[in-house]
Amino acid sequence: MNEYVGLGIITVGLLFDLFGCIGLVRLPDVYTRLQAATKCVTLGTCMVLAGVFVFVGFNPTGVKALVCMAFVLATSPTAAHAIARGAYRSGVRMKEPVVVDRYKSAVPAPTPHPGVVVGEDQGDEEPVAAESARKGS
Repeated sequence: MNEYVGLGIITVGLLFDLFGCIGLVRLPDVYTRLQAATKCVTLGTCMVLAGVFVFVGFNPTGVKALVCMAFVLATSPTAAHAIARGAYRSGVRMKEPVVVDRYKSAVPAPTPHPGVVVGEDQGDEEPVAAESARKGS
């Protein structure tokens, strides 16, 4: 009986992983893609690991699945937050229309990295060496 319940939980987890992957491809900007990856894939991976625990029972493999589940639950949202904050601080814009931007007042404006010149025509970043080489030719 535990095998069928475990396989059912694993199947639901794989479906969540599939929806997260589809969200990575279909959603418009880095922030919504990150949300799809974090929520769906974290939940899907934890359900797969929980299904493995139910399937194999309380033995070394099951305990490893529980430890991995705790690790995924602790690290995935933290990493997603760091990536989103880094993208926002780097100046990656959200797809319009933006309804709420709560970071605008909390996060300082993005500053270019040392040694990088921001192009005036398209906003592309170019290394200083390439800029000076172009001027010298």
